[in-house]
Amino acid sequence: MSQETTERKWRFGVNRWILLAVIIAGVIITGNYPPARPAILLNAEAILGTHSDPLFYFPFLNTPFYLTNTLVATVLADILVLALLFLSIRPYLNKVRKGADVVPKGLANAVEGFLEVLYNLTESTAGKWTRTIFPWFAAITLLVLVMNWMELIPGVDAVGNFDLHHYTDHYVEEQAQEMGVAVSALSADELHHLEEEAHHHYWEICSDASGNHGEGDTVLIYRANEEGTGACALAVVPWVRAVATDLNFTIGLAIVSVVMIQVIGVRSQGLAYFEKFFNVRTLFTKPFFGLIDFAVGLFEIVSELSKIISFSFRLFGNIFAGAVLLFVIGTLIPVVAQSGVLMLEFFVGMIQAIVFGMLTMVFMAQATHSHHGDEEHH
Repeated sequence: MSQETTERKWRFGVNRWILLAVIIAGVIITGNYPPARPAILLNAEAILGTHSDPLFYFPFLNTPFYLTNTLVATVLADILVLALLFLSIRPYLNKVRKGADVVPKGLANAVEGFLEVLYNLTESTAGKWTRTIFPWFAAITLLVLVMNWMELIPGVDAVGNFDLHHYTDHYVEEQAQEMGVAVSALSADELHHLEEEAHHHYWEICSDASGNHGEGDTVLIYRANEEGTGACALAVVPWVRAVATDLNFTIGLAIVSVVMIQVIGVRSQGLAYFEKFFNVRTLFTKPFFGLIDFAVGLFEIVSELSKIISFSFRLFGNIFAGAVLLFVIGTLIPVVAQSGVLMLEFFVGMIQAIVFGMLTMVFMAQATHSHHGDEEHH
């Protein structure tokens, strides 16, 4: 009994001192090397090419292409989802097809259980249309889930290029305020002069605070200046950024969902599906009620379009707010405090993925039902 107690006490003691050492090291490092200021922007940042200097132009469209950090994250999320399915689920399914009595283990067991829950939800809602709707439900939920959880991976939204433009924009805004004019009112020569002045001003500060650094030098870590602030810490443009913090992605995914809702509605009901939007069945036989039905149909069009806004801004708002919270907590209290927020974001990311996929599934199931029964009250 005494030996067990001693071993348990020693094990907890070691972990406790390791954690304490990590905290002390974090305090010392962040005290001398302040965290880089996060660049909180709505639009995705370009990491290769820019809008004015793109990597190439799409043929026939003359549209510029440049690589953004959310596009990189999208490709990585796609690779992770495909790897998850092909490396864990496909070998198990191949054994089942050959008649082997195997039980999935580890990751394959977890993925199979998750997909089984999604299938049962679809079956209880969509009935005979389950096999048509379930692939969309599962694909959207898994993809958004992986994209949201990528925010929890160390380095995402944190490792990237130091960007002087954020400092320059802030400096130009301050100088314009002192001049009593808006930045948009500055002439091209005045704007260029202030930008050049901002560059020289920045490097003078960093040379004083960090040692002998000149313009064009690449400096990865800046020490705090005499006032204890991180004036020389440039804003960071991450190489990989949480995808749902880019409104372009959430709107694009919402458009795909809404379009497929209409496609499944047409597949299930044929052209009669469009009577939901243009109901003229009783317009002449019962003019009063017919006008009401026709007006309701027009409101249905507005309702379908509003789903795009609802889908996109719900996902974007929750994930973007979580990213900003992580930035703020990591800047104000860079040691330990982010752990609680990361746990919160774990559940928020999972809930938002399931909500987005489930709403798509429910609306698809509703689109398979005829609306003729709504007229029986007349």
